Amino acid sequence: MLLVVLVGCTDTPPLDTTADVPGPSVSATPSAPATPSLTPKPTPTAPTSRPTSSVVTMSIPSIGVRNLRVVAYEGTADDRPGTTIQDRGVAASPRGPGGGVGAGEVGNFIITGHRVSHGRPLERVPDLANGTHILITTGGTVYDYVVSQTMTISFRKAAEKAAQNAAVPGRPGVTATQAMLTISTCATPEDNAAGNYWRDALGNPEHRINKIATLVATRSA
Repeated sequence: MLLVVLVGCTDTPPLDTTADVPGPSVSATPSAPATPSLTPKPTPTAPTSRPTSSVVTMSIPSIGVRNLRVVAYEGTADDRPGTTIQDRGVAASPRGPGGGVGAGEVGNFIITGHRVSHGRPLERVPDLANGTHILITTGGTVYDYVVSQTMTISFRKAAEKAAQNAAVPGRPGVTATQAMLTISTCATPEDNAAGNYWRDALGNPEHRINKIATLVATRSA
């Protein structure tokens, strides 16, 4: 191919650990916000077990992503149903025990999408700096998440995949208390440059780059 982990890319660099998230590669470097803050002190909602029928879109003004459709489905990040959705040129968002939650809900709202194929909607996601705003719109509400960390994981390591999908990104087993977002996409260019051409059954390269963000504000759409 996002606290929103964006995931699933049939077209993801080794681990670094420079932030406080254990396990997979994480980095955190402060930077200025890309857009103004919205209404302060958002109140996250309880997670729902199934996808809703509401249309969900994602905008990341700093990298030119505007109103990208996010399709929710029951499953886990980068599984076959999610890959099928991403192959349409939109983003996929898993729900359920092995997946994430919805926009504005307590837990890990995971969004995955392609980086180097099918329209390359998440092509510039690896460039997102800490402090960047990610705007999710659904049901008449805009949810404003701000990037705070980068986490790179290996698809060949079950523990790292679990860290990506955890309710608190990077901390499996920890109870979530905030609404977070993980945007996940492939590290295909980086893997190829390193001579790593391993692919899983769905064509995903070994590594995925995840941008982790936290809900900071909400407003009416």
